[in-house]
Amino acid sequence: MITRALDLLIGGTAALLSAPLVALAALLIRLESPGHPIYRQTRVGKDGRPFEIYKLRTMVRGAEFTGAGLAIQEGDDRITRVGAFLRRTSLDELPNLWNVVRGEMSIVGPRPTIQVQVDQYTDHQRKRLEVKPGITGWAQVNGRASLPWSERIELDVWYVEHRSLRLDLQILARTVSMVLRGDGLYKGETGGWGK
Repeated sequence: MITRALDLLIGGTAALLSAPLVALAALLIRLESPGHPIYRQTRVGKDGRPFEIYKLRTMVRGAEFTGAGLAIQEGDDRITRVGAFLRRTSLDELPNLWNVVRGEMSIVGPRPTIQVQVDQYTDHQRKRLEVKPGITGWAQVNGRASLPWSERIELDVWYVEHRSLRLDLQILARTVSMVLRGDGLYKGETGGWGK
């Protein structure tokens, strides 16, 4: 109940305060490239329940079906100019706040993944689904997409097994530093899914 109250307080306040910024970003996205400025994708949430996540679109329309598919490298030519800025500042994640308000996500928790990834989880890795997915999490502040996929899952499982308000506050503090530095945005040589 405490976590949900904090999610509503932080998520609701941040969603309202950031609404003008999201509207401006959406306008810039739409001016630069065709397609809806809000990107929707089905992700897997707590207990394996699917939900639709909202993000600001940072790539050309239909990017997941071209080039490297779901893998995104730094300098990927599918990323728009506006999208590169949104990714660098993590502003593309702001619409996730509405997922938090709706109760599908939490501020802190493992990042939600797609069904094809969840289908490959071991029983141990499925512990990741015991909590709501988050906007930021333990794996996010310890390397993000630059980490091998299996290591990211292990960090998330560790979080599920050790979660506490104190740990959540630590993750939030480290998230601010990470966003300011722009660390771990791309998979690099060792990161990404399936490694």
